[in-house]
Amino acid sequence: MATTNDLKNGLVLKLDSGQLWTVVEFQHVKPGKGPAFVRTKLKHVLSGKVVDKTFNAGVKVETANVDKRGMQFSYKDGADFVFMDTETYDQITVSPEVVGDAANYLLEGFEAVVAMYEGAPLYIELPASVELVIEYTEPGVQGDRSTGGSKPARLETGYEIGVPLFITTGEKVKVDTRTGDYLGRVNS
Repeated sequence: MATTNDLKNGLVLKLDSGQLWTVVEFQHVKPGKGPAFVRTKLKHVLSGKVVDKTFNAGVKVETANVDKRGMQFSYKDGADFVFMDTETYDQITVSPEVVGDAANYLLEGFEAVVAMYEGAPLYIELPASVELVIEYTEPGVQGDRSTGGSKPARLETGYEIGVPLFITTGEKVKVDTRTGDYLGRVNS
């Protein structure tokens, strides 16, 4: 248990009959008239839905003990993903629903943070950007320059993103894992 005065970004709360919510933003408000309160923006851990919620100052809220561990993606077992704890070498199987869009950027050996609650994986956190090789893209046409249009390109994970016309097959590029946007070439 904690009070609303202890809230901080990233804290996981257990509200509304055991549902888990992450604090995205919070603000203590002390109006000139009336009691102080805390305005928060909460994100549902499983669905990703974001809501605004206001608490009276000093009210007790239940916190959830979410264990975030650095893990390495080992391999796909059918539809499931197998991750290995980099400290204990224990392996856990994570369902595709929990992995979500992170599957578009996972290669064997990639590091990720797996959030666990009561032994069950909740979600996967990837770094903000990853470096991947372009597996295939149509060749650029003479006259294509660095400014202008884009074309589809398939990454080594099989995911398709839009890249500038001058990018060729076999190049390593940086990709934003939150939006799937091309961020630039990687000079090796």
